[in-house]
Amino acid sequence: MQTPCDAGADGAAARTLEPAADSPNASWQQRSLASVWHPCTQMQRAAAVPPLAVARASGPWLHDHEGRRYFDTSSSWWVNLFGHADPGIGAAIKAQLDQMPHVMLAGCTHAPAVELAERLSARTGGELGHLFFASDGASAVEIALKMSMHHWSNRGQPDKREFVCLQGGYHGETLGALAVTDVPVFRHAYAPLLYGGAHLVPSPDARLALPGADAAAVAERAAAALEALLAQRHAHIAALIVEPLVQGAAGMAMHHPHYLRRARALCERYQVHLIADEIAVGFGRTGSFFACEQAGIWPDLLCLSKGITGGFLPLSVVLCRDAIYRAFLSDEVARGFLHSHSYSGNALACRAALAVLDRFEQRDVLGDNARVAAVLDAALSTLAHDPRLEHLRRCGMIWAFDVRAEHAPVRFAERLHLVGRQHELLLRPIGRTVYLMPPYVLDEALARWLGARLIDTLNETLNPALAAGLGATLPPDADRTPEPSVA
Repeated sequence: MQTPCDAGADGAAARTLEPAADSPNASWQQRSLASVWHPCTQMQRAAAVPPLAVARASGPWLHDHEGRRYFDTSSSWWVNLFGHADPGIGAAIKAQLDQMPHVMLAGCTHAPAVELAERLSARTGGELGHLFFASDGASAVEIALKMSMHHWSNRGQPDKREFVCLQGGYHGETLGALAVTDVPVFRHAYAPLLYGGAHLVPSPDARLALPGADAAAVAERAAAALEALLAQRHAHIAALIVEPLVQGAAGMAMHHPHYLRRARALCERYQVHLIADEIAVGFGRTGSFFACEQAGIWPDLLCLSKGITGGFLPLSVVLCRDAIYRAFLSDEVARGFLHSHSYSGNALACRAALAVLDRFEQRDVLGDNARVAAVLDAALSTLAHDPRLEHLRRCGMIWAFDVRAEHAPVRFAERLHLVGRQHELLLRPIGRTVYLMPPYVLDEALARWLGARLIDTLNETLNPALAAGLGATLPPDADRTPEPSVA
């Protein structure tokens, strides 16, 4: 792994914001804008903030076509665990490629799918005994919602078809997942298409603490609101869906494990399923392998994706309790769970996921992360006293802080992203929230470098003189509200 002392982009060349018009980077950017519709992007702004043209990636670094490097601070949308082009995971995929890339999982089976299901179930102590395969996080959420409602119908309780979700929660952008998502920029345009049976309850976001209260008090207050709803509507509610410990798109909103314990107990009391969306927070991101472990609970349905293959291939899974699985066993085909897609249980993706599990078993990944996290904590410690900022926080390998509204310049997220490129960082803030979710390849020197570069980037972004310099990229009537940017 490269360290800050290794050869790489630096000096004047690394400080150039825009590539020359005839450069390799510019050529790929222009071709991309002419043909690719980029996700989670307002394409009207893409010319002012052209996509980073990545030629190759290794470890935590993305390299462009002209030799510059950029630290991937978000693990490429939270998927990359052990660095880009990790040789161990790559070798596992290559070996599987020569043996069997894919076979349909309807009426067939294969070792990578079976072994992955067995090993993930074992990670829950057997509490979640069966695993259903999908391709991405939103698909996993769709499956969990369908499983829950269909389970209650098969059990003779067809009225249980409503869901409960948290304020600020994000679970994906397919229609079922979007129906239990509370991020207006994603949801509003499609509201007429969405299922209407979702109840919104307060978030346990620790930033909502009243004066003199702490995160546990916020969690209890939110749990009390959940209890009131379940007491009234439990006969109609199929499931509660939560992002355990960290609500990502809400601005890395972190909450106390007490909320999960209370939610688990309430769901049991009122016969409501608990769906844990650990798509972003599983596989060690919060400091434990599963976030739910920190509360000492297991959900009824557990959704996993993102880091499951170490950032190599798309894969998601839903683990469920055996009681849910058994409710679908019948001689009637229609009582079975007939959800499917062509690449369910893809052998290459499963083999990558098995290599990820091997890494956790062969190395002290969580212990190593905790040790290097302390170094990055120290490197960022001055931010806790910066009057322009608030809510400096960390959960495992996720760091975040918020820029106060009065200090955020026009299009803050966009500006920080552009200045970050000058400092060899690929940053993508969520509104006024700046976060780091780096791959698990930090060492102490690189952690200190990352902290210093982030602080430099922040200071330049919030510097009024720099803001004036970047003004040329903004339209004359630019809104003073920072443009929302997710992940």
